[in-house]
Amino acid sequence: MRLSLRRGVKFLLGVSCVCMAAWALYYVLKCHGWHTPALRVSIVVKGSNQTWYRYSQDSPVVFVGGVPRSGTTLMRAMLDAHPGIRCGEETRVIPRLLALRHGWKKQGQERSELEEEGVTQEMLDSATLAFLLEVIVRHGDPAPLLCNKDPFTLKSSLYLSNIFPKSKFILMVRDGRASVHSMISRRVTIAGFNLSSYRDCLTKWNNAIEVMLFQCTLVRAKRCLAVHYENLVLQPRTTMEKVLQFLEVPWHEGVLHHEEAIGQPGGVSLSRIERSTDQVIKPVNLEALTRWVGHIPGDLLGDMQNIAPMLSRLGYDPTANPPDYGQPDPEVIHNTERVLKGDFKPPASLKRQESVV
Repeated sequence: MRLSLRRGVKFLLGVSCVCMAAWALYYVLKCHGWHTPALRVSIVVKGSNQTWYRYSQDSPVVFVGGVPRSGTTLMRAMLDAHPGIRCGEETRVIPRLLALRHGWKKQGQERSELEEEGVTQEMLDSATLAFLLEVIVRHGDPAPLLCNKDPFTLKSSLYLSNIFPKSKFILMVRDGRASVHSMISRRVTIAGFNLSSYRDCLTKWNNAIEVMLFQCTLVRAKRCLAVHYENLVLQPRTTMEKVLQFLEVPWHEGVLHHEEAIGQPGGVSLSRIERSTDQVIKPVNLEALTRWVGHIPGDLLGDMQNIAPMLSRLGYDPTANPPDYGQPDPEVIHNTERVLKGDFKPPASLKRQESVV
């Protein structure tokens, strides 16, 4: 979707209103011990093409995240279709470790006990860095640019940007009503979200995306790019051109045909347990774009501005049902017709095969 001028202005104003507070917080955090770990970590691995790759905390790494059901899997699959990028499936352990690290950082009894036992914050940060790098590097085949997709990692963007100084972040943004309907209708379990209540899920969505957008603002635009799911689906070429330019990676036509690279050598690998897999095996299409319309209770629709004020800040009209997300590219229309007719070939295998040398 090419955001209308009004929606674009709304989004920019919504972001700019947190900038001053964000930078104030950033400098406070810097003063309270935010630092790059002293430990220098280096991992050397050999690819299936017999090329050796060396990675460290100074290597470029891409973190893709957002509230679940916001297009994070589609984005990483499209990136995975690029021969110079490897993302892979969700690790699930990275956001858990980051949550533990956040708990260790908090002042309190546990923090005092750790300090008493000689476990310093620098020691914990160095160990966290080594763990994260090990998981990201060995999670799949090596590539010039590695990528991690665990949705909630972007709640820790500022910390990650500090320990990986050349990292970049892609924040997937989607109409919260669509994300929440997808969670509830597909029974996607997310910690803290009550899937029997649209109100609760919309409130939790609002809180989560607000935190992630704030973190993105702290990291700054040169390193964090917010991408609307609707843009990605409606105008995939224009959107992916912008994404690859942001990542400083040359254009490759394969990113527009990720479904053809699933299970192929050096291509896209999918997980059987991720709830988005049955959708991502299809070409980019409009099937899920407005599926939420007509399913959210009427009393919530009338109070949407209060329940989920982030909708307006992100450029969405909370009163429009259905909203006008924009016009799709002709290729997307064609893909959608194929999907509705079942005229596409499912992959023979979900797992990426090793390249033959």
